[in-house]
Amino acid sequence: MKPIFVDTHSHINFNVFKKEAVNLMEKCLKNEIWLLNVGTEFNTSKIAIDYANKFKQGIYATVGLHPLYVNTGVVELKIDKNEFDSKESDLIFDYKKFKEIASKEKVVAIGEIGLDYWYKPKTTAKKEVFKQKQKEVFIQQLDLAKELNLPIIIHCRLAFADVFDVLKNYENLRGVFHCFTGNLEEAKKILDMGFYLGFNGIIFKKDLSEIIKNTPLNRILLETDCPYLCPLKSNRNTPLNLKYICEKIAEIKNVSFDKIAEKTTNNATELFNLK
Repeated sequence: MKPIFVDTHSHINFNVFKKEAVNLMEKCLKNEIWLLNVGTEFNTSKIAIDYANKFKQGIYATVGLHPLYVNTGVVELKIDKNEFDSKESDLIFDYKKFKEIASKEKVVAIGEIGLDYWYKPKTTAKKEVFKQKQKEVFIQQLDLAKELNLPIIIHCRLAFADVFDVLKNYENLRGVFHCFTGNLEEAKKILDMGFYLGFNGIIFKKDLSEIIKNTPLNRILLETDCPYLCPLKSNRNTPLNLKYICEKIAEIKNVSFDKIAEKTTNNATELFNLK
């Protein structure tokens, strides 16, 4: 069965969904929504794989260490208990450990990985350490993606120049810049590199119309980033809200809802080799 939608970035593997996760994923499948549960550290990556293994098809996992959970030693790690119960070892990128779980059958990408400069260390020296530590882990995870021939899911906030600088050292990488909020120039550079752009409920809060208009249909992916960035006036997001993202993009691009659904689903199944 081919899905109507693919949510290319969800976090049903987070604690906030623990009591209802399986039921919610079953409901998504009944509504012909496939999804990727995206890992943000070792434990959430393992949970994503466990969930994927409960289903014959339609639920997939990614493995990665989010840049904000890289222990740089210069900013306090802020862990939301609605996300995960962390152990110190879960927040260390151990190449061997991550490779072992990333090699599992239902893992379709390395992510989310990248750079995030939202927090501002107080001194120039600390800022440099903060950036360098993130870059080191980003590079290790890109190496893992290359070794396993997997696409990547990039998280980039206030760090496009440095992300581009790292990526220029790699050939034939494929993947998506998730929750894209950059400018038109940055979007064009990403497209020129062969990557996709992921759009979610943030398009209801930030005007990305010009970006979306200038992004070819065959390079757009839909995502929710649930439980965050709900397109409705609600506290929590789920993959069932993906249709609202589709409607908004269809309106901006002046094409039919069905065309956006069809093209983005094809894009997702091709990029992530969803079976």
